[in-house]
Amino acid sequence: QVQLVESGGGLVQAGGSLRLSCAASGRTFSWFAMGWFRQAPGKEREFVAGISQSGITYYADSVKGRFTISRDNAKKSVNLLMNSLKPEDTAVYYCAAKEGLVSAQAPSYDSWGQGTQVTVSS
Repeated sequence: QVQLVESGGGLVQAGGSLRLSCAASGRTFSWFAMGWFRQAPGKEREFVAGISQSGITYYADSVKGRFTISRDNAKKSVNLLMNSLKPEDTAVYYCAAKEGLVSAQAPSYDSWGQGTQVTVSS
């Protein structure tokens, strides 16, 4: 497993931008596929974006074209740049890590951060 700590959440108006960061420690970061998930009140945790060990990216349809995931293996970090934010993007955002391929299925991830709140006002 790897230890993950998210930062960068906050309150933003619709149409604005936020950048989330996830710092990793522990085992070799470059071994892990990374994902960002989010969970709104009363809803299941859902996949937002993922990035493979080699930098191939995947996005949920709801964020495609607005969000960008990136990673820096030397700094052991993964970032999520969120543009054109909408009120429906409001949720707690979680960083997660797994060995092997990127997956949209939350249970397949072994390590999770504590989450960071993103609130988008209309």
